[in-house]
Amino acid sequence: MKIIPVIDLKNGVVVHAKKGDRQHYQPIHSALCPSADIYRVIGAFLQRYNFDTFYIADLNAITHQDNHDHLIGEVLAHFPQLQFWVDKGYQSYDPLRQPENYIPVLGSESYKDDTISELKSFAGNFILSLDYSVDGALGASSLFTCPDLWPENIIIMTLAQVGSNLGPDWDRLSAFCKRYPHKNFIAAGGIRHLADLQALQKLGVQQALIASSLHSGVIGPEDIANL
Repeated sequence: MKIIPVIDLKNGVVVHAKKGDRQHYQPIHSALCPSADIYRVIGAFLQRYNFDTFYIADLNAITHQDNHDHLIGEVLAHFPQLQFWVDKGYQSYDPLRQPENYIPVLGSESYKDDTISELKSFAGNFILSLDYSVDGALGASSLFTCPDLWPENIIIMTLAQVGSNLGPDWDRLSAFCKRYPHKNFIAAGGIRHLADLQALQKLGVQQALIASSLHSGVIGPEDIANL
C-alpha cells in the first residue's frame, strides 16, 4: 500500500478539505503542521515519512477562480526529487509545458461527454479521477463506462467523504476492483486509520490519497512503513 499525501490549495494556502464543500474550506492548522504554507506543509509531511509522491488539487483552477500555476511550478522546482500528481481542472495536452515531476490528474468533473475524446491525446500518460458527489457521478457520464479511455491509474474520488471520518467508499471501490481487475484503483476520501488501509488492500487497492488522518497523526510513520 502506497500512501500519497494530499495538498488542497485555495487562495494561495493549503486548506482543510471537508465533504466537498469547497467554498467553506479553511486554512489548515494541524498537529502535523501549524502553518498553511505549502512549503511548510510538504516539509512537515517529509519529516513524518519519506514520501516520494504528493497529490495537489488546485481548487481555484478546478472551480474556475484563477489558478496556482506559478506557485505549483515553484514547488515542483523546489522539490525535484518528488513526483507531484496535479489536478487543476480541465487540462489540454502539452508535453513541453510541464516539468518531469509533474503528472496531470484529469478529473471527470472537469470534462463533458463531448470533450472526453481529448483524453486520447495524453496517450495514457495521466491519472484519471472519477469524481463523485453525494448525488452521484460528476462530469462526463460516459467517462465512467468507457474503460478504453482510462489510463492504468484511476482515482475513485468520493468528495462527500473527504475529511468526514466516515471511512472509504467501500461499495464503489469494491465494485471497480472486481469489474476491472487489471486497473490500479486509488482510494480517495474518508480513510480514517490503519484498519481502513488494511481493508482496502484486501479489496485490491494498493494506493490511497490521504490528508486528515496524516495531519491528525492517527496514521503514523510506523503504520505507513508496515504497509
